Amino acid sequence: MEHSRDKDNRDRDRNSLEKEFVEKLVKLNRTAKVVKGGRRFSFSALTIVGDRKGKVGYGFGKANDVSEAIRKSIEKAKRNLVQLPVKNGTIPHEIRGIFKASQVLLRPACSGTGIIAGGPVRAIMEAGGVTDILSKSIGASSQYNVVKATFEGISRIMDAKTLAKNRGKSLKELWG
Repeated sequence: MEHSRDKDNRDRDRNSLEKEFVEKLVKLNRTAKVVKGGRRFSFSALTIVGDRKGKVGYGFGKANDVSEAIRKSIEKAKRNLVQLPVKNGTIPHEIRGIFKASQVLLRPACSGTGIIAGGPVRAIMEAGGVTDILSKSIGASSQYNVVKATFEGISRIMDAKTLAKNRGKSLKELWG
């Protein structure tokens, strides 16, 4: 009897852990392979996962049915979470992320601006907990490359604490 109660608690814990992440489907692609009996379809999914508190990740999954492809991509996204430094609902400084022919420009914005970004960048910022940001996607508009360019930019954003430490100043001196 106790074992079933432990299992219920474990399931509840797992569900609460899953609920803390917001999952957004960026792109679902269907490909067809022509075989002797007709066409065989497979699906690929690109998803963004975030906790709205500064952690965000992306994943890419392929499978023969839609739900399996989405599940795989969400699992990969949860394994590839990165820290997005958010201060007062925006990023600390301007950054440009580049991946292949796609470029993404991310600029901090004042409170009340909202998320001014298109498609994949908007999904990443919403999942990461950013409320005010200006962004511009330059070059190739492939959603996979735009996502990778955004994450490349995020990885180069400097955190205020490390920046102050590198300059040999306190956090108060840096922010004023």
